[in-house]
Amino acid sequence: MSLDSQLLKILACPQCKAQVKLTQDEKALKCMKCHRVYPIKENIPVMLIEEATIEPERNTKD
Repeated sequence: MSLDSQLLKILACPQCKAQVKLTQDEKALKCMKCHRVYPIKENIPVMLIEEATIEPERNTKD
């Protein structure tokens, strides 16, 4: 499963408005600034702050 590259370019963290990147397992999007991780369910990113978890800076796809 992979999100459209154009979609990834326009998505931003709803909390701090920073860039998000696909995680290594491609099951979530991670904010590069506040480290919130937003799940991807049925190929749809769930960009809700209350659905996010907070993780360290590792596990992102460059």
